[in-house]
This record gives sequence, structure tokens and C-alpha cells, in this order.
Amino acid sequence: MKSYLILLVACMSLPGLAPAQTGKSGAPLRVQTANGTLEGVQETGGLRSFKGIPFAQPPVGDLRWREPQAPKNWTSVRKADHFGPRAMQRALFGDMNFRSDGVKEDCLYLNVWTPAKSASEKLPVLVYFYGGGFVAGDGSEPRYDGESMARQGIVTLTVNYRLGVFGFMAHPELTKESPNKASGNYGLLDQQAALVWVQKNIAAFGGDPKRVTIAGESAGSTSVSAQMASPLSKNLIAGAIGESGSLMGTLTPTSLADAEAMGVKFASMLGANSLAELRALPAEQVLEATAKPGTPRFSTCVDGYFFPKSVPAIFKAGEQAHVPLLAGWNSEESGYKSILGNEEPTVANFTKSVEKLYGDKAPELLKHYVPASDADVVEVATALAGDRFIGFSTWKWADMHSQTGGKPVYRYFYTRPRPAMVPEMGNATAGLAGGVVRNADPSAPRQAPPKGAVHSAEIEYAMGNLGSNKVYAWTPDDEKVSKTMQAFFANFIKTGNPNGAGLPTWNALKPGQPAPVMRIDVDSKADIETHRDRYLLLDSMMK
Repeated sequence: MKSYLILLVACMSLPGLAPAQTGKSGAPLRVQTANGTLEGVQETGGLRSFKGIPFAQPPVGDLRWREPQAPKNWTSVRKADHFGPRAMQRALFGDMNFRSDGVKEDCLYLNVWTPAKSASEKLPVLVYFYGGGFVAGDGSEPRYDGESMARQGIVTLTVNYRLGVFGFMAHPELTKESPNKASGNYGLLDQQAALVWVQKNIAAFGGDPKRVTIAGESAGSTSVSAQMASPLSKNLIAGAIGESGSLMGTLTPTSLADAEAMGVKFASMLGANSLAELRALPAEQVLEATAKPGTPRFSTCVDGYFFPKSVPAIFKAGEQAHVPLLAGWNSEESGYKSILGNEEPTVANFTKSVEKLYGDKAPELLKHYVPASDADVVEVATALAGDRFIGFSTWKWADMHSQTGGKPVYRYFYTRPRPAMVPEMGNATAGLAGGVVRNADPSAPRQAPPKGAVHSAEIEYAMGNLGSNKVYAWTPDDEKVSKTMQAFFANFIKTGNPNGAGLPTWNALKPGQPAPVMRIDVDSKADIETHRDRYLLLDSMMK
């Protein structure tokens, strides 16, 4: 009997094995992780979800502005039936809604949806990083929900990471105390810690740690480029998906010295004379201080640790993760008014605006962004606005990786405009990043609907979550686009190749040859890049 009890205890300590607690599908609702037992929830169709799983210790007190620390063990069964808190953030974007347990500094939690019935299935894994400019967002947002992708046979995760001043502030004292002699990039280090957690634990949920694809949109996409570039993460992943943006032109890292100077400025604004005083301040006070005029924007930085050198230099040297990449951007990432302001869209006004933006470089740029007449100005200005914002950086990432990454690169261009809003939205119009602007005055003139796919518009389509967005009156055509885009993504996650039965053929980029591009819309089709000249010019302007 004594030997039997010892054997039983030993078996229960192994990842994936736990007391027989099963749902209707017969799959265990309890999973043994490296830190303790979790009890998840039986979802419809045999799926299981496990929400609010700690992958690091709460970054509070002395752990504020520290590298994420390994989570502590727990002894009793931990309920994993609701989302954890979201990172400290202000309400900034109209397209975000959350199911999280409030806003707290204690935010380092992840969520798992799995179709696996046992720990032996070795299914492909998707880890998704949310967008929000590194200042907002959360893994509980319905548009990122992992249930639909899990139904494609993929163990799907969303991951929280620190944002804003809590996730990206550098400071000389922080650098000095760090064992890595680096500071800032805490949000990126959180993502890396989550990937380490995945390697240790995902097999318990039926996932294969050797088949982990990371993905994200906007800041989440730039995060994917960051994890590919960092020596800390590049061996933790098998594939990468980027939807609009890379650190090679979007949210570009600054130098550690400049980042530290921003931290010193912010500390002085708060009246804090030491790191101890900064850490003693309530998190809400620190957050609210970031809303004051003159507050520096905290960015990623080349810290010598997470990034040993600049991201372009890493990719140029071929030192990034050598994994397949699927990346692209949308047709209306930014509006033409970001170039023209309130000026009428005429060739003359476009020329003046470009001259104001580019100075003596304007004549060269106007050779590549050429409206033939006033009727073409909106289209050309929209293209320039989108390229400046995020198109160029995504192009640069795909182009460089195709040359030095040693693995296939697949590029898309997403063009499907969202449909009309549901009647219940009244006089609302589309706003920043796909958000909603509700006009207080019903008689106020309505903005014209976007002609293309605005920033973030593709997320619900790609993740199979149109139903989670109640703002728009989705049509059968939208369902068709979503089915196609999700199939491309799911195939890529499973095999490193988006191609599959019933889909148009999508060829990978080949250096020195015209770049194939998959144009994703109601009738998705293969195309060839037509504006490489624009991106080469923008590239030369950045050097």
C-alpha cells in the first residue's frame, strides 16, 4: 500500500496528469502544469478552455519594472474559469472591449483553448499577442477569442503583457540594478516568458511545443517581429504571422540612452527622486501621470539584452528566427486626411502636403506617388498614409526575412471593407483603428464609410470571430472572406504553408523575383507586387 501511494503521488506530479475530472466530452477538465493543477471549463463542441493562468509572478512592489519572474507553485486546484486582469491602461481606443477581471498591475496571465482530448495529441499551437500601440489591449478581447481557431484543431492562446510606462519605461537606476544591465522592454520580456511557459506546459493541453506559431496585429505584429529578432525567443517558435506592422518602421526601438532619458524625465514629473520612490507610488497615480501634456511616450529600445543590436541589423545578418513567416497589411491602414488634413483632395494640395512633410525629398517621392488627376488623389494619399504608418514596415520585414531567413515568406494584402453598421448603431461612424464614434447630434453630417480595409479590420475575419463583433451587419460575403482567411492562417499554423484544398494558390516570395501577394477579399486571388519602387524609396529615406 505504501508503494502504491508513493507511485500515485509521483504520477500526479507529472504535467498533464491530474485526478479524473472530466467534462461531457470525456476530456479532463483538470490539467497538471509545472506549477500546479488547473481546472478549466467545458465549452460547446468538446473544447476546453483554461483562462487566467499565471505565467509569471505579479509585477508589483519590488517587481515593478523588473524582468518577469517565474510563477510560484500552488497546492490546491486552481480554477481557470475566468480571464485575469488586464494590464494598466487608459481607455484610448474605441474598438476595444474586454471580458477581463478589471485593470490591475497584477496582469501577467494567459488563456488556453484546446480541442485535444488528452495530453498525447501534439496539436499545433497558436500564441496570439494583442494590438494597441503598446499602451492598450488585452487577451480577453472577443475578437481574439481562441475558440474558433481551436475548432480548426489548434491549441490557441492569448497572452497579456505589460503596457505603457509599466511595460516600457527605462531608467538608469533600472539598468544598474538589472542582472542584464538593461531596462525597458518589460512587455516584450513578458511575451518571451509566456513562450517559455508554453514550452514547459503546452503538452499538458495536447499541444506540441515544437509547433508553436506566434501571431499578432499592429503592436501585436510588431511584437512578433521583436520575438523573431531576439536571441531570447527565436528558438521558442516554429512560425510567425504578422498582421500590419513590424519594428522596422512602426513603434521603432530607440536607443537605451534615449529611453533612459525619457524615464528620468517622467520620474521628475512625478517628483520621484529615486527608483524606490517610483515603485512606492500607487499604480493608478503613475498611470494617470502618463496622460499629462509633455509626458514622453515609452517605446521599445535596443537594450543590449533583449535586442543586442537594432532589429534591421539582426535581420540583415540573418540572426533572426529561421521560421516561415506570413505577413501583410490592409488597404486603408490610414486615411488620406493624415496627408492632406482638411484640404480638398486635389493634385495641387497633395503636392503641397508632400512638400511640407518631406522637404527637399518631396520631388523624388512625388515620382512614385503620382495622382494623375484630382480624382486619383484620395487613392494615392491613402496609399501614402498607410505606407507611412504601417505598410512599409511590414513590407520591410517580409522582404528582409525572405532574403536572410532561409524559410518561406508569404505576403498578403487585405482589401475587404467592413459592411454597414447595424441599425442599432444609429448615427455612429467608424473611427480610429476600427473604433466607433457615436455622434451626439443626430443632424451632424456623417463621415463617408471607408472604401478599403481599415487598420485592425481583418482580425475578426482571420480568427473566425465575426460573431463577436455586434457593431457590423455581417453578410454572407463577409463569412466567405472569414472562412478563406482563417483557412489560410490555420493551414500555415499547422504546416508552415497557407495553401490547402479549395483555396487559391499562394506562392512564397523569392529574392530577386517579382513578389507574389495574396489579395484577400470576397474573391481572393494571387497578385504580383506593383509598388516595390515606393518601398525601396521609403527604405532609402530611413537610412
